[in-house]
Amino acid sequence: MTPSPTPRLHAALRRAGFRRALLPALLASLFSTSALAADLLTITRDALSNNAELASARSLSDSVEAGRDVERGDLLPQLNAQGNLTHTRQFESQTTLGTVAGDDRFNSAGVTLEATQALYDARNRRELERSEREIDQQLYRLAATEQQVLIDVANAYFNILRAHEILEARRAQERAIGRQLEQAQEQFEVGLIAITEVQEARASFDQSRAERITAESNLQVSFETLERLTGQRYGAVDALGEGLPIAAPTPADRDHWVSLAMENNPLVLASQAGVEVSRSAVAVARAGHLPTLNAFANYQYGDSDNDRLSGHDSQAQVGIGVNLPLYTGGRTQAGVRQSSFLLESSQYDFEAQRRDTVQQVRSLYTQVSNDVSTVEARAQAIVSNQSALEATRAGYEVGTRNIVDVLNAERSLFDAIANHAEARYDYVLNLLTLRQQAGVLDLASIEEINGWLASESVRLSLPDEGAYDAALDIGEPPRRE
Repeated sequence: MTPSPTPRLHAALRRAGFRRALLPALLASLFSTSALAADLLTITRDALSNNAELASARSLSDSVEAGRDVERGDLLPQLNAQGNLTHTRQFESQTTLGTVAGDDRFNSAGVTLEATQALYDARNRRELERSEREIDQQLYRLAATEQQVLIDVANAYFNILRAHEILEARRAQERAIGRQLEQAQEQFEVGLIAITEVQEARASFDQSRAERITAESNLQVSFETLERLTGQRYGAVDALGEGLPIAAPTPADRDHWVSLAMENNPLVLASQAGVEVSRSAVAVARAGHLPTLNAFANYQYGDSDNDRLSGHDSQAQVGIGVNLPLYTGGRTQAGVRQSSFLLESSQYDFEAQRRDTVQQVRSLYTQVSNDVSTVEARAQAIVSNQSALEATRAGYEVGTRNIVDVLNAERSLFDAIANHAEARYDYVLNLLTLRQQAGVLDLASIEEINGWLASESVRLSLPDEGAYDAALDIGEPPRRE
């Protein structure tokens, strides 16, 4: 069994001048606003409270649930009141025997009260059932959105730490190559080496400087991505500890993870619920062929100040009404066909989602399992490249190696350091994504990952923090009316 490279890895990192946990003192001195570092759990809770996409999904879920009450209302008693007040002016020119023609003006008023109750209405009842299925589907979609917020926050958080470690490697690389450039210039001035070696060192230094600038930009962008998810600014976040446990997924059974996904993945369950929604829509369309039966009662009252009339009119009715659609121009049959095709489409959508989830879970399980070996191999590569660099430097000192060999060895070492950081964060994020696809990613999973963080922090410093705060201020969120 190959011995663990961890002790040798730490020694190699120290010799390379690489400090994984902290940014250089330069950034710390420039950071003008003192703020405690936020950990992954705190930022995740901020996102669950403030994320715009999640808030929208919650409001949409409330809207769908309110739609059930709308459909239920059609099956409950309906009470209507109507009233009118009319002014009439008559112009008469015709006369009959014994009457005299003349104009007339009068006012009249009337009131109608009507109550109805659906006794049998298959269409409205089917629409109520469909709204129930839509609520189920929307709840699964909301759960999927919540899990997506969790994985998005984790991605943004660990991408900050990834960018920080890569930046540290690039800074250490720039310092090391800078020292090599200084030595080359001194040796050239005393005639020990040719100008070409100085130029090689200069080119390598310029390349390392460009890589360091890119890494600094990536770190700032990573912080901004996190702020978009939470609506808040974080000046520092906790770093990932050295004691990160790198282990294969538990249980170590790919088929078990696939079964978990089929039972718990909210997107799969939402697609399955979508089939039931479409099936309910077919039932609604077919109910258009059925009769409706309603009970009704109404009362009417009317009065007028017409000089030719006295008293008032009133009447009351109680009865049952039946409506049987005999022919609707083919609309009902076309509606049944349309909803049947939509049902077929939803079934294919469910199958596509099921296949995609199975493939994602299998791939992620394999990837996480491979990440375990990759992290170990990347750690060993740092140790090996450190040894190779020391051997190359020794050869350069005795004249068997040239400066290009030394520069290449230094670049290989710091590339290995950056690749090791990439491998560690790939493992964490792939593990979380596997849990998401299996439908078991929750706040407890984030809390477990949060326990892997260290007390050290990664900070961000900007030249104009006031302008940055102003740019982040997008105003108050919408309020419920």
